[in-house]
Amino acid sequence: MSVAGVAASLNRTGIRPRHSAIVRITHWIVVLSVLGLLVSGVGILISHPRLYWGETGYIGADSLIDVPIPFVIGPSIWNRPIHFFFAWILTFAGLAYVTGGLITRHFRNDLMPGKADLRWTSIRGLIVDHLRWRSTGTNAAGTYNVVQRLTYLAVVFALFPAIFWTGLGMSFGVTSVFPVMAVALGGHQSARTLHFAFVALLLLFVAVHILMIYLAGFVNNLRAMITGYVSPGRNAR
Repeated sequence: MSVAGVAASLNRTGIRPRHSAIVRITHWIVVLSVLGLLVSGVGILISHPRLYWGETGYIGADSLIDVPIPFVIGPSIWNRPIHFFFAWILTFAGLAYVTGGLITRHFRNDLMPGKADLRWTSIRGLIVDHLRWRSTGTNAAGTYNVVQRLTYLAVVFALFPAIFWTGLGMSFGVTSVFPVMAVALGGHQSARTLHFAFVALLLLFVAVHILMIYLAGFVNNLRAMITGYVSPGRNAR
């Protein structure tokens, strides 16, 4: 049966979709935006692959981190507008996701952990199970365990805002109006270094996320994020 056929069949039976339309749409917009940001961001970074702390940084100054990539002068100029373009798409998609999540109670029903789930022994056991690639009890309805819930909440409400803030903190056009955006971070170069660190954490999350999807059944999970439904009789994370 085709993907559309599976979705139509499940919809007729009244089964609750695994992912709502707002989650699916914003998910794929975010995916495309992050890809665009990654490609353009690398183009910007190779123009000066050195990170500093404080207000200024330049060739010859003591660097905090030397990124082991080629040093190519030039790509930064035409990559910056592309980077900002995808950054604003990501921002609006994120706002739509959060707004939709609040209206549909997605955060409360699917992501907020219960008090009983926040015990350290429970969280530690789940972390160990993940590290050993053991099943964590995800059921056919796609319920997230407490580690997954806390991770997704941290990415949505902490990591993405941190990337957004540090990105604006590097912009002299923004900080000339709102200097606190850079000052609170320790300066423009500190904002750039923190931006790099937060993006590295995001890429780590993405890598683990994709790996977990692969281990849980890549095709079925991909179908769920496209149609909203999983195939009958299969589990998804």
